[in-house]
Amino acid sequence: MDLHELAMLLLVAAAAGWVDAVVGGGGLIQIPALMIAFPGLSPATALGTNKLAAIAGTSSAAYSYARRAKIDWRIAAPAAGTAVVFAGLGAAAAASVPSAYFRPVTMVLLLLVLAFVVARPSFGTIAAETAVTVRRRLGIVLLAGVLIGFYDGIFGPGTGTFLIISFTALLSLDFVASSATAKIVNAGTNLGALIVFAVHDQVLWKVGLAMAVCNILGAQLGARTALRRGAGFVRVVLVVVVLGMVGRLAALYVWPQ
Repeated sequence: MDLHELAMLLLVAAAAGWVDAVVGGGGLIQIPALMIAFPGLSPATALGTNKLAAIAGTSSAAYSYARRAKIDWRIAAPAAGTAVVFAGLGAAAAASVPSAYFRPVTMVLLLLVLAFVVARPSFGTIAAETAVTVRRRLGIVLLAGVLIGFYDGIFGPGTGTFLIISFTALLSLDFVASSATAKIVNAGTNLGALIVFAVHDQVLWKVGLAMAVCNILGAQLGARTALRRGAGFVRVVLVVVVLGMVGRLAALYVWPQ
């Protein structure tokens, strides 16, 4: 890899950090960039290196959000802890389950998310006071920590977006508060998957650490932008990113990696 390619990869990492901090989906920017920069790189190693960069940016964004946004730690903390375990299980299963199996399902889910958000202009722009029962809290923890956590470990694209939509719909939060909670859980999913990839020596540590620094810079800018611009801005970015993710997944059928 020459200096020009390295510079482009680091620029991509910064952009991915920004996108991830606002609405999630940075992996669909970083992973293809890694595959292009390192021809012949195994998908598992690309995922592992991406997780190293992503956990730095996500944790940094989570810290910024936690200082200024309202977070229900009764949900965020157990969901993040559960996500560490189940993302690790997903990462362990990643090598035995072809990612092609998840592409159509993920595309359908993203299209449903897009249709839902577009059809309800007020969704996520205004928080509503909703009593959260113990049963609902447990259900949200299981959805975020178990199902979405496992998904992030085994495949991953759109994890942050799915978390944001889940928290917005089930907790009646606005997009900024949902994004703040999602970052904490997403840090857990990244940690669980990274541990497994690291144990199997599927991480490019030097490259990943360099990307992590740029990912943090992008994440800090993204979190501050979302906090300053508000839920309406996050909604617009969400729609654009979901369209981009659907397009990227569709392109894999034409140009498979």
